[in-house]
Amino acid sequence: MDKNNIQLATFGGGCFWCTEAIFSEVIGVEKVVSGYSGGNAPGKPTYREVCSGLTGHAEVVQITFDANLISYIELLTIFMTTHDPTTLNKQGADVGTQYRSVIYYHDDEQKKIAEEVIKELASYFEAPIVTEISPLEIFYDAEDYHQDYYKNNTEQGYCNAVISPKLAKFRKLYADRLK
Repeated sequence: MDKNNIQLATFGGGCFWCTEAIFSEVIGVEKVVSGYSGGNAPGKPTYREVCSGLTGHAEVVQITFDANLISYIELLTIFMTTHDPTTLNKQGADVGTQYRSVIYYHDDEQKKIAEEVIKELASYFEAPIVTEISPLEIFYDAEDYHQDYYKNNTEQGYCNAVISPKLAKFRKLYADRLK
């Protein structure tokens, strides 16, 4: 077994605070960084700029994972089943292109796997999956206060109302994949 099988995955599933909170609890995930990707504005975007919807960036997380402990397919399955991949530019009350469902692949193998997973999961959803699959060009870390947001702000209103219920559902569905 390859002892050094560290890989990256980059997903956008609405608010990055939610996505980061989920993947931070997955076995084999070594690090989750909230950030931005997929835009066309020059330079490193700020949260305010991304929220304007004018940069074209999505809120994403970049996941560093040990493929000996969790596969890219498993990460994709968790991703696709812990947000709504059937709503265009919207997750819950969060609306805008920055909240789109997107998989940024790091190589052709990830692209192929993403296409297969979406095809396989399509029949489980009532509406068509609209998740974008695009090559990762540039990933920008979000500002420091966005990192580990849920862990550092569990009493905040958004965390209680949105992230905590999402985490509870995730923990129930994927109890065998928790750290």
